[in-house]
Amino acid sequence: MSIDSSLQSHVPSHHYNESNYLVVCPGTQNGLSSTGSQENQYNLIKDRYTGCEIIMGNLEITQIETDWDFSFLGTIREVTGYILIAMNHFRRLPLEQLRVIRGNTLYDRGFALSVFLNYPKEGSNGLQHLGLTYLTEILEGGVQIVNNRFLSYGPWVNWDDIVRDRDRAKAPIDIQYNGQRGPCHPSCGENCWGSGEEHCQILTKTVCAPQCNGRCFGTSPRDCCHIECAGGCTGPQDTDCFACSHFNDSGSCVPQCPQTLIYNKQTFQMETNPNAKYQYGSICVSHCPTHFVVDGSSCVSGCPPDKKEVERSGQRQCELCGGLCPKACEGTGPEHRQTVDSSNIDSFINCTKIQGSLHFLVTGILGDDYKNIPPLDPKKLEVFRSVQEITDILAIQSWPKELSDLSVFSSLTTIQGRSLHK
Repeated sequence: MSIDSSLQSHVPSHHYNESNYLVVCPGTQNGLSSTGSQENQYNLIKDRYTGCEIIMGNLEITQIETDWDFSFLGTIREVTGYILIAMNHFRRLPLEQLRVIRGNTLYDRGFALSVFLNYPKEGSNGLQHLGLTYLTEILEGGVQIVNNRFLSYGPWVNWDDIVRDRDRAKAPIDIQYNGQRGPCHPSCGENCWGSGEEHCQILTKTVCAPQCNGRCFGTSPRDCCHIECAGGCTGPQDTDCFACSHFNDSGSCVPQCPQTLIYNKQTFQMETNPNAKYQYGSICVSHCPTHFVVDGSSCVSGCPPDKKEVERSGQRQCELCGGLCPKACEGTGPEHRQTVDSSNIDSFINCTKIQGSLHFLVTGILGDDYKNIPPLDPKKLEVFRSVQEITDILAIQSWPKELSDLSVFSSLTTIQGRSLHK
């Protein structure tokens, strides 16, 4: 099948307007771990991704045993990490607007898209449609679609057209043990995401003329996409791209954002660039979003170990430490470090800044028999007297009965709230 121009008119716009950021939301790193009850897990996913257009990180949906409504995923255009859909019982994954999976992080043996075991032991309500109608590029990593008993559409599209890396050792394509292949509409040829004409796969690589270096919008040598395009295009310019390989600068795909310093050929000196922009994921922005700090020409969630945060002209920036840096320590919250407890309390010695959050749960204060973690000695909480700043939240759900106040945080001056509880 060649490129269908009628499909291109339905492609979502990827032009970015700084006065109206695309909605960016954080992904997860839970793998196959679940978070509480089915309803709780579903609500967490819904709260996180409703209205989201770019996921900074991974999209993981696992162990959902009810055919919930996932239509809120229909706004997602880009995932910077991997997509993991595993051990679910819902019928359809509505990611119709998804254009690019960047694969900055990969699952298991190098997969940017991993879909497996999405059916119940009994019954017929497992995953039937992937619904990735506009997915045209995976920049890094490969594809794994295995053991989906009722999956009729998705496994048999032309994945060589979507996966950028031709080296199957780096970008494996593992498609096996899925349902019976469903019929495509006659206009689609052999490659489709569903039975309707609107579900034809859009080919943007394998149909290109040899002169094209990447993607194309037709079969002629004149139909090559700009080299900075990802996923395809509607024309030859850097403003015609479906998505950008590197950065989107106000609608133009560029290899890098306008730098903070530029070379003046008249004075032979480096000078401040009045049109400088910062890298924010795959977008160029004049100002970093709230709760991000500037490190050189990038928006980052926290400064590296050899730098400290300072405020310059109303903007928080990373600056090299003159001597010893204030000690920044990892907070709590992730699966491997859910609460302050007796097993990790010593890691907070001499910390002046907590990168993340501090959680105090009953399993940390009173001990966790399941994990063989003994109760926390209240005297050890004195280590927090050196803490001056917490970048996310302070969540105290349990506290030693021996301590009548929170004076161990007497040096704490700032809770930034970069991410919030509910």
